[in-house]
Amino acid sequence: MPDVILLTEAELRKAVPLDLAAVDCIAEAFRALDRGGVVMPPMMSMHMDAVNGEVDVKTAFMPGLDGFAVKISPGFFDNPARGLPSTSGMMAVLSTETGMVRAVLLDNGYLTDLRTAAAGAVAARALARENASAATILGAGMQARLQLAALCLVRPIRRAAIWARDPAKAETAAQEMAASLGIEVVAESDARSAVESADVVVTTTPSRKPILMADWLRPGQHVTAMGSDQDGKQELDPACLSRADLYVPDRLAQTECIGELRGALAAGSVAADREFAELGAILIGRSPGRASADAITIADLTGTGIQDTAIATHAIARAAATGAGITVAS
Repeated sequence: MPDVILLTEAELRKAVPLDLAAVDCIAEAFRALDRGGVVMPPMMSMHMDAVNGEVDVKTAFMPGLDGFAVKISPGFFDNPARGLPSTSGMMAVLSTETGMVRAVLLDNGYLTDLRTAAAGAVAARALARENASAATILGAGMQARLQLAALCLVRPIRRAAIWARDPAKAETAAQEMAASLGIEVVAESDARSAVESADVVVTTTPSRKPILMADWLRPGQHVTAMGSDQDGKQELDPACLSRADLYVPDRLAQTECIGELRGALAAGSVAADREFAELGAILIGRSPGRASADAITIADLTGTGIQDTAIATHAIARAAATGAGITVAS
């Protein structure tokens, strides 16, 4: 029986930072999804209303990789009152040749946060104007911080605004990000003003009603919507999708069910038979991206199993290069 590598959250955080290598890793996953050969079943999601919790399970096989990940991602939303984080989780990586377990990544959701931020950077690099220098982040949590950091890797962001329903959280996030990124970051109390002043807007909230309205958008902007990853969540006014010149899903079949496209279809803002090219098709050049500097583009990123397999494989390689982890004889 082959040995199994065990990696902790602390080891993974040290070995696998949010950098261009992580962004490129996720970009290649999207390309693979479009090229074909990927096996990616629908996300399994279980809601436990009695305990205010949920758990998602995602997986995917990607040709050319020697392993595939199975990710378990819980969210228990009463945890903060217990002094615990709302999200946690782990990934198991199995051999694509034998199916045997190769590694267990006790990341507590870190790799999910990382690959989600990297996906935002992939979308911005593909769709935002190359000279985009002003960003607005709607939300002030961990993913808001990571999205801004990731965006700065791929676009020349010089100033940013952070809006949140809790102004104190927005102020704290703005101060932290200004210090860590070395750019101007301010807390904005008015969401509309924050959006209207941005070249790139990223939504990172668990909202179940729109927080970004269609009439706030202006020519040349790019929007990445990250928060609608569960049935019932919605951050964008459905009319945003009809106003956009280009709408790009990460996985069309998934955004029809849980992404911003679901809300637009339900509202009749988008015709049910309209076709949309996925992000992978734009990355490999099979479909066109931004048509002009004045175009409004929207990326709808709901998170896919191929991203988990890609980041897990990347993490194992990075950890091995640093000698991190414990080898457990099976």
